[in-house]
Amino acid sequence: MNNREYHFEFVSIGSNLPEEKRTAFITMYNTRAYNPVVLFGLSVFLGSLGVDRFFLGQVLLGFLKLITLGGLGIWAFVDLFLIGSAARRKNIEIATAVAVSLKN
Repeated sequence: MNNREYHFEFVSIGSNLPEEKRTAFITMYNTRAYNPVVLFGLSVFLGSLGVDRFFLGQVLLGFLKLITLGGLGIWAFVDLFLIGSAARRKNIEIATAVAVSLKN
């Protein structure tokens, strides 16, 4: 998911909420969202140990990456390009969950 798709999806999720709940939505989202820049840093320095995937809650991928030492470096290198998109997808999941919790 690129940045444009992410922003479009995020705005559409937020715009479906009533005006009085949007501030609560932004506050709750900001406390739970993942920063793609931080994840990129984790991927650069600790990616071969799977820390970036563990941080995203992808325990199985993190464990596989750990025991293969980042796929002998290949998987760790590829993840440098994929981790930002994974963070954005996870953030959309978080935004959707927050919006659903506020609608109830």
